[in-house]
Amino acid sequence: MPAKPIKNRVTEMTGTDYPIIQAPMGWIARAQLAAAVSNAGGMGVIETSSGELDNIRNEVAKMRDLTDKPFGMNVALSYVKGTDIVDFVIKQNIQFVTTSSGSPKVCTQDFQEAGIKVFHVVPTLEMALKAIDCGVDGLVVEGGEGGGFKNPSPVSTMVLLPLIRSRTDLPIIAAGGMCDGLSMAGAFAMGAEGVQMGTRMLSCSDSPVHSNWKDAVVAAKETDTVFLNQQSRPALRALRTQRTEELLPLGAFNAYEHMSDLPALYFGGDMEAAIPLSGQVVGRIDEVKSAEDIVQDTVKGFYQVMNQLAINYGD
Repeated sequence: MPAKPIKNRVTEMTGTDYPIIQAPMGWIARAQLAAAVSNAGGMGVIETSSGELDNIRNEVAKMRDLTDKPFGMNVALSYVKGTDIVDFVIKQNIQFVTTSSGSPKVCTQDFQEAGIKVFHVVPTLEMALKAIDCGVDGLVVEGGEGGGFKNPSPVSTMVLLPLIRSRTDLPIIAAGGMCDGLSMAGAFAMGAEGVQMGTRMLSCSDSPVHSNWKDAVVAAKETDTVFLNQQSRPALRALRTQRTEELLPLGAFNAYEHMSDLPALYFGGDMEAAIPLSGQVVGRIDEVKSAEDIVQDTVKGFYQVMNQLAINYGD
């Protein structure tokens, strides 16, 4: 039996059964994965950070064939400057967008006038307050333990989430370390109303990435990620490989030079071809599951944790 839907501000804004958002991972967050998450009752999200806007338009069209459930898009602002991506997103008749990699001021009003809710990704309190001043509808609060491009001064979700919650009443989606009902319950206890999953969805059976990467995630320990490029931008959290071990002592380097052959990594399975972005949560992922199973197991686990806490500590 499917888990009972969760009713809160995030599910109201997204139109989903469950406040579980799939992270907008470049090249990965396309129709195959996003449709599977949406069909499972979560929010599948199409990426734009790859910059391959013609392909992204095709992926959005594919979504219409693969699901009739709500889905969203991410607008990676620094990667889509000078394009018509905002107008394109508005024409898709979707109701949820995340923005990242820049100021949401440039598009928030346009999206909202089109009836689209805007959540901005923030890694610090200062950036959260700036996004709030821009009038966003909510925040994706991204802890430094998450994978991908990061702030050079990472703050863990356990510190960042309650800190930002203490300064705003806007709905918050927690990102970084989210993979199951236990982590979701913890995030909700600290003020979140939704969770975003990246590494967990990257390694699911519906993800388009090569099995070598999924197997590496399953095999990894909690200490098997490295934090790179801390004296430059973007900083990166990635799986420990020969390439990333060699980069680790370098305080600053051109990250994009090491991301130039991403298809060989993502889809060819060559783990040394580029930097395999992954979060510390790899240490908690011990099997490849479908997106549907991840969503259902997460929500059922969430209810179990909350119920047990009420039994143990309730009046």
